[in-house]
Amino acid sequence: MEDKPLAKWREDLGNVIFGVDTFSGRLFDVLLLLAIVLSVVAVMLESVVPIAEEYGLYLHIAEWFFTILFTFEYAARLIVARKPTKYARSFFGLVDLLSILPTYLSLVFSGAQMLLVIRSIRLLRIFRILKLVRFLGEASQLMEALRSSRAKITVFIGGVFILVVVMGSLMYLIEGGDNGFTSIPRSIYWAIVTLTTVGYGDIAPQTVLGQFVASGIMILGYGIIAVPTGIVTSEMTKAKYKVKHTEVYCPGCNNRDHDKNADYCKICGTSLDRINNSD
Repeated sequence: MEDKPLAKWREDLGNVIFGVDTFSGRLFDVLLLLAIVLSVVAVMLESVVPIAEEYGLYLHIAEWFFTILFTFEYAARLIVARKPTKYARSFFGLVDLLSILPTYLSLVFSGAQMLLVIRSIRLLRIFRILKLVRFLGEASQLMEALRSSRAKITVFIGGVFILVVVMGSLMYLIEGGDNGFTSIPRSIYWAIVTLTTVGYGDIAPQTVLGQFVASGIMILGYGIIAVPTGIVTSEMTKAKYKVKHTEVYCPGCNNRDHDKNADYCKICGTSLDRINNSD
């Protein structure tokens, strides 16, 4: 049995760390977000050579300060969580752990501390702090749309892969190594860059036939870019329709297209029979 004072202490600390309905809870989250922003900025500045040469020691100290701070915070979350294992395996629990590991790994692997930018993911907590939970609902609809369209997108990407392999091989035969297409992989790279309308310009066809084929790939690229957008948009429309409508049928006209909270059929005005919703 846990002592009552200890249980009360854990409950109060848990309300501060995990709660947002109290002043102390909101203050803790705001200060945490500020610390996350400052730590990410410190990591970014450390990658700038002139700044690192002049202020490297201070940035290194700041890095360890924030790492130790977040280590204590992670440990406190494990202590006060009602189900520590569930928290540790949750999305935010894994992100919290990954946000402190790079600094300790840098003691063994040089440069590992640059992975600390993972801490920026922790800023997602701002949705909970600012009561923007409704945006999480929209995000879940987007994820559902992506999951529903993954088969179509996989087939589409497979088709695009085959297309760039064929086009890259064709351009290798047309242009050859003298014009920069020194191998089929390098030609495939050019086809990908051209098809996605990026166009770095490091390789360009010189022959008339090659330029003609390249023009076709460029025009095709605009159409290809629109395909996955249309697939995801269609699935998002379906997901939004499912949220807005129910499967309650009208006993009068058998219409199933009703708003979620509708009590009467919008076609014939008959009272909806919600008992048959499970049929």
